[in-house]
Amino acid sequence: VQLQASGGGLVQAGGSLTLSCAASGRTLSRYGVGWFRQAPGKEREFVSVSRKSGGTTIYGDSVKGRFTMYRDNTKNTVYLLMNSLKPEDTAVYYCAADSGGTILSEVRNAARYHYWGQGTQVTVSS
Repeated sequence: VQLQASGGGLVQAGGSLTLSCAASGRTLSRYGVGWFRQAPGKEREFVSVSRKSGGTTIYGDSVKGRFTMYRDNTKNTVYLLMNSLKPEDTAVYYCAADSGGTILSEVRNAARYHYWGQGTQVTVSS
């Protein structure tokens, strides 16, 4: 499956952005899809995951209550709605798909994701 992330940009603190992750080649509902982010000089951080075929959605502690991840299976696309953005949310955001069989305890592990999009830059100004 090929993934294309988009929707990043520059926004003021408190603002909102919606990222998209469009898939081609395979039906995305068969895969768990995660969002990760990486800020300069920092390790890649888990943001959220939507488990395959209507499974649960899990969020990282730093974004819980502010970000919402959802799927549109008719468009083979996953979205990340980001509200109440903070300067510390500034990073390159990546979407990734696993093999569909990642166990719950491993969904935050980037190594479990085999397919990655190219990343989209989100910059939040204070």
